[in-house]
Amino acid sequence: MLKYILRRILTIPLLLLGVASVAFMLSQMTKGDPLAALVPERMMSDPAVVAAIKAQWGLDEPLPVRYVYYMGNLLRGDMGTSFTTRRPVSTDIAERLPATLELVVAAMIVGTVVGMGIGLVSARFRNTAIDGAGRGFALLGSSVPIFWSGLILLYIFSVRLKWTPGTGRLDARTQPPEGITGFYTIDAALAADWPVFVQALSHLLLPALVLGWSVTGIVARLVRSSLLESLGQDYIRTARAKGAPEHRVLLGHALPNALIPVLTVLGFTFAYLITGAVLTEAIFSWPGIGSYAVSSARSLDYPAIGGVTIVGATAFLLANLVTDLAYAWANPRIKLQ
Repeated sequence: MLKYILRRILTIPLLLLGVASVAFMLSQMTKGDPLAALVPERMMSDPAVVAAIKAQWGLDEPLPVRYVYYMGNLLRGDMGTSFTTRRPVSTDIAERLPATLELVVAAMIVGTVVGMGIGLVSARFRNTAIDGAGRGFALLGSSVPIFWSGLILLYIFSVRLKWTPGTGRLDARTQPPEGITGFYTIDAALAADWPVFVQALSHLLLPALVLGWSVTGIVARLVRSSLLESLGQDYIRTARAKGAPEHRVLLGHALPNALIPVLTVLGFTFAYLITGAVLTEAIFSWPGIGSYAVSSARSLDYPAIGGVTIVGATAFLLANLVTDLAYAWANPRIKLQ
């Protein structure tokens, strides 16, 4: 197991270099002019200013030269400077990534707990009204667009009922807690600042429910189908014949074997949501990595695009590794090669 983990970890930097190379080439080949983010519009007609800006940012160099410079800086841990913010890309990502991770972790907790619960109940009461209601809720969660459910729930619970606060991570006049983890809920709890903790949690609740609803639908349907397949196996009939209670048959025998496909979906869903929570972040004004990726793409901010791509690729590679390890935990018969 240790050799397997070390081997996988050692391959991650090589894979990231390959992803960064592809992202660099694709971004450079797009039809667009990044000078719009670097040069004020009134100065675009001045050739001297344009030439100076190109020289300053290395845009006057041939593509192979720019690639060598970019990869050399990347190997030193330098993702470059953003055209838009004029700050190091690593700094921008470090400030925004905790907000996205807090949202994604909360959404995954909601989606996993509720989805597994619905899947278990639906499998236990197969082809009943309870099963139909659970499948309907799961189908609705995975089919309703996030931008629609987000806007509707925001209007109902924040505007009309006023049960939840508005957009953002905190109220406008609230000072964020001292940054330790970047998660406002955890940082406020560590500082014993309970009013800020409650406020951060209340701001987190609705976007986590919106984002987690899509996860709920996927998990519920997968858990139900996997459990139904497991419940038809011979070892389940043997356990029932020995007089094992139904809850023990369901949770102790069928569920561990049904978890393998669920773990696959959970791992890659978590990785996808890190850069794919764009709509939720836009609706709730959540200052995360998704909104940063959109603004970077709009302005052809090459260094920022590359930085976001590396973050997304890292998330998928780590999720793949954790998923493989979770396989072995869920089913000891699986051997990692």
